Amino acid sequence: MGLPLATQLYKQGFHVKASTRHRERFSEIATAGASAFYVDIDQLSDIQEFLHSEILIINITSKNQTGFADLIQQIEKSPIQKVLFISSSSVYQNLNREVSEDEKAEDHSSVLWHIEQQFQASQHFQTTILRFSGLIDKRRHPGRFFRNGRSVPQADAPVNLIHLDDCLGIINAILQQQAWGEIFNGCADTHPTKREFYSYARQLMGLSSPEFDSESDIKYKIISNQKVKRKLNYQFQHPDLIKINF
Repeated sequence: MGLPLATQLYKQGFHVKASTRHRERFSEIATAGASAFYVDIDQLSDIQEFLHSEILIINITSKNQTGFADLIQQIEKSPIQKVLFISSSSVYQNLNREVSEDEKAEDHSSVLWHIEQQFQASQHFQTTILRFSGLIDKRRHPGRFFRNGRSVPQADAPVNLIHLDDCLGIINAILQQQAWGEIFNGCADTHPTKREFYSYARQLMGLSSPEFDSESDIKYKIISNQKVKRKLNYQFQHPDLIKINF
């Protein structure tokens, strides 16, 4: 999501800085209109030049709590006033029902949830947490998720997914509306079963359905997207997963 986001922000007139752990990607980042910086959350050096800005969007898959604690200390020394932390809807417990942002349904053993708490606890900047569900788009075509004989577990459990276009759209809505100090979920409207969705995704590629494991003890959650629609008036570009043509 990083490069498409950098491109979108650049086209909107933002001065964009982008970090990477791989210096060989600097030219690719420059092509997207951003200034490239080397940042490694696991071995954090002085990154004050990178942090010389007003808004920081954090989209790092690491779950290194110590690394994020070090990052927060550096942010607190910088001009950063607002942080958008890209998290995951995996922080919610499997309660076999719909879950939303404000009902305390999080799994408190989740490392990611504890990292969220670290950012929200800082008094030096405002943080909005954006919990995306599984990311899909043409490059991350779900028809390729279960290849080489891999079977789909929990076949009758509902999926929680979101298209890249809507990830970028929600981020844009948060920035434009200055929606800070919030927690939002990002997930499509529909939640077909894994059996239904991955059969559809494979069909789009002209492939047969994958193998499915039918388990009687299904554990799942259904991620609500009502808050982002209500509070930001966001209209999803791809609300129905079974109508997306990758």
